[in-house]
Amino acid sequence: MERKKQISAMCETEEEKMLLIRVCDKLERAMDRELAASSCFLTPRQQALLGKILPNCDFFGGTEGTERNVAYHCPEYLSKEDYFSEDIISCIEASFYEKNALSHRDVLGALMGAGIKREAVGDIIIYENKCQIFVLGELRKYLLDNLTSAGRHHLSLTKIDPKTVQKPPQKMKEARITVSSLRLDGVISGAFHLSRGRAAELIRSGQVSLNALTCLKPDHSVEEADEISVRGMGKMKILSLHGQTKKDRTALTVGIFL
Repeated sequence: MERKKQISAMCETEEEKMLLIRVCDKLERAMDRELAASSCFLTPRQQALLGKILPNCDFFGGTEGTERNVAYHCPEYLSKEDYFSEDIISCIEASFYEKNALSHRDVLGALMGAGIKREAVGDIIIYENKCQIFVLGELRKYLLDNLTSAGRHHLSLTKIDPKTVQKPPQKMKEARITVSSLRLDGVISGAFHLSRGRAAELIRSGQVSLNALTCLKPDHSVEEADEISVRGMGKMKILSLHGQTKKDRTALTVGIFL
């Protein structure tokens, strides 16, 4: 009961609450019995919340660097590499003829149209003439049999080994800025060229996320590797801190995601 109250207090929607309760129950049973188990795919926010509730769980999305991941538990006798067979997470490669014809939204829409729930789909990596789709292993055969097109474009599907997929790094523009301190409002002000007052207003109104969780405190201190999202403006990451300048300001390099 205490666990459910904790989850209810953290979640913004009933759907999110029910999902996290279901995932927590499954993983806690596995931990108690020393068994392996994994969840559906979770958003970065859901992962951050679950990490606070179950600090001992881990996350994986089929390859390194994925954004949408399953939460999992492996007992000591079972390695992550041995657990994650293609029956847990599969990767489907879909090829199409016309270059740059499909977007992430097109492919996701085709998956939803085929009756696949969003939580069963991980990252979708788009290339010029193909895309790679991570899905729960239990849906691999259904997807191969039923996903034939996206929009007006025919798809040719094949199963590939998730371990061979290398997700391209997300493009970003680097900028060196100086701030009076590492307060959240100051860093947002410097990175997005806003007044500090405007940055604080955005934070207090719930439009800023720090490491996937809403942060309402303008004076919250940030650290290297933190990711900050500002609704309607974009997402940035603190890449490195460079110490104090001669004018006693803090210098840092940030990356603005493109």
